[in-house]
Amino acid sequence: MKKFSIEIKWGIIFSIVSLAWMFLEKGLGWHDQNIAQHAIYTNFFAVVAIVIYVLALLDKRKNFFNGRMTWSQGFISGIVISIVVAILSPIGQYITHNFITPDYFNNVIEYSVESGTMEKEAAEEYFNLTSYIIQSFFFALVVGVVTSAIVAFFVKRK
Repeated sequence: MKKFSIEIKWGIIFSIVSLAWMFLEKGLGWHDQNIAQHAIYTNFFAVVAIVIYVLALLDKRKNFFNGRMTWSQGFISGIVISIVVAILSPIGQYITHNFITPDYFNNVIEYSVESGTMEKEAAEEYFNLTSYIIQSFFFALVVGVVTSAIVAFFVKRK
């Protein structure tokens, strides 16, 4: 476990920052009165996520690999971070939708139906806690692995 303590730390940091982002989204009204903008503006979190992965891999390179890290070492480190984030994602979704923004699902279902994007049944099937837990788990893994591969390329140092 000590071998991956830096990755665990950064996976936890990522999860905390994700919750802070949910507070920001809620505060900016993207979960209620400005929900029409949510699908666009939520994507800005990608910048935050990439910065976290860069900082994490720089931390790993400096404090574990003594300033030198190959692409594969960085990539493996990033995969471990992604696994930690994926494991923590159901807890994050639970906190988000039960405490930070408990009306989000009702609001997004209503918006989706009113805007003609989805039928009510389809929206209810897609926008619920179980669906979001599953989506966030797999999204964290897939996007985390891709991000890890790219960031590791730029952070490697021989």
